[in-house]
Amino acid sequence: MATYAIGDVQGCYSELKELLSKIRFNSDRDHLWFCGDLVNRGPQSLQTLRYIRDLGDNAITVLGNHDLHLLAIAYCNNSPGKKDTLDEILNASDRDQLLYWLRCQPLLHHDSKLAISMVHAGIHPKWSIEKALGLAHEVESILSSDEHTEYYQHMYGDKPKLWKDDLEGWARYRFIINTFTRMRFCDLDGKHYLNTKCAPGKQPDGLYPWYETPRRKTIDDRIIFGHWSTLPHAGKKVINNTYAIDSGCLWGGRLTAMRIDDESFEYTRLKCRQKQKPSLKPSTDCAA
Repeated sequence: MATYAIGDVQGCYSELKELLSKIRFNSDRDHLWFCGDLVNRGPQSLQTLRYIRDLGDNAITVLGNHDLHLLAIAYCNNSPGKKDTLDEILNASDRDQLLYWLRCQPLLHHDSKLAISMVHAGIHPKWSIEKALGLAHEVESILSSDEHTEYYQHMYGDKPKLWKDDLEGWARYRFIINTFTRMRFCDLDGKHYLNTKCAPGKQPDGLYPWYETPRRKTIDDRIIFGHWSTLPHAGKKVINNTYAIDSGCLWGGRLTAMRIDDESFEYTRLKCRQKQKPSLKPSTDCAA
């Protein structure tokens, strides 16, 4: 029995199936962890969502920003983006079952036996694993409840940028969701800079990739994450006990699988056929 963590699929179902063939995945005995962004921008979001849902207990997934975007469009009639590829899901005969399954997935997964956690974007530098799990549960409880539609109306926005334990209401939930699904750079105080999306080394002075922030509380914890496709080490090596596995399949890069059930942490990468262009505007690519 093997367990693999898989980088952002984003509807690249054909590449996912090729990668699983490459690692000889057997759904009767092996397990897969997906680090979020199962859907959107790629050509086969519906097939991807159905396949991962149908793996049942053999798959674990955490929610990414594109997955939450799908829920907001489906339940609150939010306008889709020009490059969204979600219509097949929204018009599918089993859409309700798929969306219910998706909104019941966690934001953060921790396996105490393997001593490793998985999140889409990252864990705030001032949060321990235990604290992060509790905060994730606050939002997960809303998403899986009848109140979830109200949540999407307050989900979007970059503020508040700084965490305080006494944050309340939608501001608190928005900060939590932004941390787990959108965060890249922080300053020494842990303040979010969500519009700074470049590769490390090109950011303004005083900003750090979240996993390199000094005195990060999870420095001794192993964390798998995706979301950041411009990281040069994604799918290649560990930095500060973090494993970045979004290697940019959607953008003509690779789809990464990392074996996590033994200490080898071996990477398997598949060259992808997708060659989409990121939708970042030059003026905001590395702006603070």
